[in-house]
Amino acid sequence: MPRFTYTARSRTGEKSEGVMDAPDRRTVLQKLQAAGSVPVSVTEDGAAAAKPPAKGGGPATAPAKRPRSWRQILHFTPPARKMRFTYTEMLIFSRELADLLASGMKLSQALNTLARRGQEGDEHPLVAAIRDEINRGLALSDALAEHADSFPSFYISMIQAGEASGTLTDVLQRLVTHYERIKEVKEKVAMALVYPSIVMLMGMGTLIFSMVFVIPRFAIIFEELKGTLPLPTRILIDFSMICKRYGLLILALLVIAGVLIRRYLASEKGRLWWHQTQLKLPVIRSIVQASAFAQFARTLSTLLANGVPVLQSLAIVERIIGNDVLAREIHNARERVTDGTTISKPLAAGGIFPPMITDMLAVGEQTGDVSGSLLHIANRYENELDRSIKIFTTLLEPIMIVVIAALVGFVAISMLMAVFEMTSGLGA
Repeated sequence: MPRFTYTARSRTGEKSEGVMDAPDRRTVLQKLQAAGSVPVSVTEDGAAAAKPPAKGGGPATAPAKRPRSWRQILHFTPPARKMRFTYTEMLIFSRELADLLASGMKLSQALNTLARRGQEGDEHPLVAAIRDEINRGLALSDALAEHADSFPSFYISMIQAGEASGTLTDVLQRLVTHYERIKEVKEKVAMALVYPSIVMLMGMGTLIFSMVFVIPRFAIIFEELKGTLPLPTRILIDFSMICKRYGLLILALLVIAGVLIRRYLASEKGRLWWHQTQLKLPVIRSIVQASAFAQFARTLSTLLANGVPVLQSLAIVERIIGNDVLAREIHNARERVTDGTTISKPLAAGGIFPPMITDMLAVGEQTGDVSGSLLHIANRYENELDRSIKIFTTLLEPIMIVVIAALVGFVAISMLMAVFEMTSGLGA
């Protein structure tokens, strides 16, 4: 019988290690969970067998590299797909797996069906890997945890809760609904920024073209006429000459500055400063808060409704909230939780979460329907997010148009002033 080395933690967090004889890895996990421990890692002793030596007693030779097919050469297709899901692929996988399980198909058979839906008849490598791990005795949550770059911790925790409660199909359907809502919110924000971004790009392109190509030609004409130019025209021509002579240097400095700013914002200190700034800007603040609070409430509601413990649910929400200021407040609230269930008072103690959230949570705790209260909070802030986005786009579009019109108008008026000055001088 195989022997497995395991590492586990008790409910109080104490670490324990040991060895257990069992027919497969899944049995070890079940025994540890039955004993009240939380498995951290389970590995089979001697699982990595040495490669057989090659003929003649020499070292084993690597397998010959498979030649690329003529289709791959002509169409420049990669020899293999990456074992990673995009956001959309994860959503499609969850929806199709939920449909297959709802039809009565077994998990391994459903995964086998999805694996065969790869391109050109090949198996999808990621789905095939998950299927093989299931066939070796792993639970679905454990198999998905091996591919954490495709499945977030929230997803894995929900699957684990569904396995424990025997409602895996319902959990998958709830996951699909959850991620579709998040995708819808992101698409609303992206669509709201499309038109202002086009206006800004076209305006900046027009200004750059004028500075580099149009104004230098007018400058030559004005110089030949040897007249006195108005102040706005002189400022414009000087700025144009700077852009033309040092344009590449300015572009390089802008790129370097952009890289440095991006690195600073990627650091912990810079990210915290940026998230704090977002919560202080007049219009941006309402969008960031509404999006974060809606995601907080809906995610926490989904986790609690599926039996995930409160502390573990808060830990998951802390990682996916998307704002370091709110994430720190959730982390502090986790440390303030004493009875393991009441979270309204710990959240209210920080002063960052609005009273509406904490008051509705307190009502839900009193009535025993925290998940329902969180759903009401999520719906409230999703509606507020829609209003904030509409207000933002309503304000942003005319502001950007006015700014671009002012810049282009300054260029046009400066040139016309110089033309009128020169023609009046010629008439005299």
